[in-house]
Amino acid sequence: MLKIVESTNRRAVKALLSPERSRDAATDRRVATIVSDVRRKGDRALLKYARSLDGLTGPIEISRPEMQTAAATVSKSVRAAIRAAARNIRAVATRQVPRSWRVGVTAGVSVEQRVIPLDRVGCYVPGGRYPLPSSLLMTAIPAVAAGVRDVVAVCPRPEPVVMAAAIEAGVSRLFRLGGAHAIAALAYGTESVPRVDKIVGPGNRWVASAKALVASDCGIDFYAGPSEILLLSSNGDPAWIAADLIAQAEHDPDARAVLITPNRKLAAQVATEVAARMPADGPARLSMKRHGGVIVTRSPAEAIALANAAAPEHMVVDDEATAAQIKCVGSLFVGSWTAQVAGDYAIGSNHVLPTAGAARVRGGLSAADFVRQVTVQRVTRAGLSRIGGSVIDLARAEGLHAHAESIVVRLGDLSGPPLDSARGDLSDSRRTKGRTRPTS
Repeated sequence: MLKIVESTNRRAVKALLSPERSRDAATDRRVATIVSDVRRKGDRALLKYARSLDGLTGPIEISRPEMQTAAATVSKSVRAAIRAAARNIRAVATRQVPRSWRVGVTAGVSVEQRVIPLDRVGCYVPGGRYPLPSSLLMTAIPAVAAGVRDVVAVCPRPEPVVMAAAIEAGVSRLFRLGGAHAIAALAYGTESVPRVDKIVGPGNRWVASAKALVASDCGIDFYAGPSEILLLSSNGDPAWIAADLIAQAEHDPDARAVLITPNRKLAAQVATEVAARMPADGPARLSMKRHGGVIVTRSPAEAIALANAAAPEHMVVDDEATAAQIKCVGSLFVGSWTAQVAGDYAIGSNHVLPTAGAARVRGGLSAADFVRQVTVQRVTRAGLSRIGGSVIDLARAEGLHAHAESIVVRLGDLSGPPLDSARGDLSDSRRTKGRTRPTS
């Protein structure tokens, strides 16, 4: 069932690690219609799509008493697990919030960074095959930790366990909405759903398409594709590796689960374990058949190179020495006891991660995604005299003479003598010239 390919088979390796991801034009067109309708017609269109696509029969917003009543039906052990996971996620998210600072660039010139929370964010929680309270925890808790005032969550069919997670995470409002119409409502606002500054959270192709469409008007986390795991191992436990591959494959028929190893014997053992452990139903069998595999490399170094080139969503490695050589990954799990599944729930790290190679340029969702980092500049007259010559010279070099004039009008034409390289400021003659206002 689990195909084993040689690293020299470039076509097979590319199929496993760098699949072509093409947008579905028909989905994009349908999504564009839905988003446009909700943007123009508000609740009238939103309710139409919610009833026809989500099966909505009651009100779209879930009241706090209704959430509390539903949450009370969740077993004590699951509620305790939600609290424990939330505590760990909160501890990590709190450390992720960027800090404010102020630096003196030179005498009379300072730059400050202010960290300001977004006013309102929207968290999308899928409501398909299984309820996903963990997705709500992973999106809402970092927002609250960052200081976001209003956290709005949407889920097409929120089960009681999702409502329990919403309460624990500090969600302000929860709506029975899903799909492209939910994204449109969050991005543009309706009579019932407030407009948000940013939308985060995973979803199906309709959600991904809608997020991409509204991204020019509303912030999003990233375009998320099917989930991925890459295990990089030379001497791991075959049964544990097989269990990790199958766990990832059960997310979705399009999920990707791959082992890279220089150990041919391990490759065969893992393939045997996967066949023995594969569940009789669910998406894992189809996912593994389409997108699962083992790549046998000629050396550990080649395995690491392939792993970095793939830039997967999740990667599991044997040891710290290997981990030190990994540069491109959404989230890295070190050692056989660090099960990737634990990261989905309770380690405290975030499981909303970049897919399809996007880990080459960014990591996963964090509290830093929910703040504005605003720079504040302060310059005195003496400070401007120190940097003014450089500003004028650079502006004129770019042909932006009005830019230069903005400095000249304050300090005079400073384009004469050069900067005093030893002191890093203007020579006495230039400072003197700068005290004279230009005449008309």
